[in-house]
Amino acid sequence: MKKTYDVIVIGGGPSGLMASIAAAEKGSRVLLIDKGTKLGRKLAISGGGRCNVTNRLPVDEIIKHIPGNGRFLYSAFSEFSNEDIISFFENLGIALKEEDHGRMFPVSNRAMDVVEALLDQMKRLNVQIRTSTAVDEILYEDGATVGVRLKDGDEIGAAAVVFAVGGKYV
Repeated sequence: MKKTYDVIVIGGGPSGLMASIAAAEKGSRVLLIDKGTKLGRKLAISGGGRCNVTNRLPVDEIIKHIPGNGRFLYSAFSEFSNEDIISFFENLGIALKEEDHGRMFPVSNRAMDVVEALLDQMKRLNVQIRTSTAVDEILYEDGATVGVRLKDGDEIGAAAVVFAVGGKYV
């Protein structure tokens, strides 16, 4: 098995970028793998190119507007709230502004500023990145995660794997 990391994150969208930063901030050696050629591609075009980062309304109000039963989000918000998201981006140097119904956008109105701030933070934290790389399988031994096997057959070791893909990965 090739180089070992503490954490491998699969997926280069918003959740994958954030997960890799969170793991690296805790001191983990992190590898982010994405099958595409550019990280944050959809984030860069979100909100009509402006990137609606989060919403500043009270959590109860946000959950009330989630289609179906949004109550499952209470546990996630208790760990990392919308106010935590705002602080996170402001600490990365992204000034935010509040618009109608609590929607938060970068003052620059440029989604690419958000993507670049995330990528810059990953670089500062020494997150390793492999794009144009597809994962074939998550590897386990005795019920524990030990790494991933790539489509090309290479294996990379890791104590933890975060599966942060937005849809069907295969």
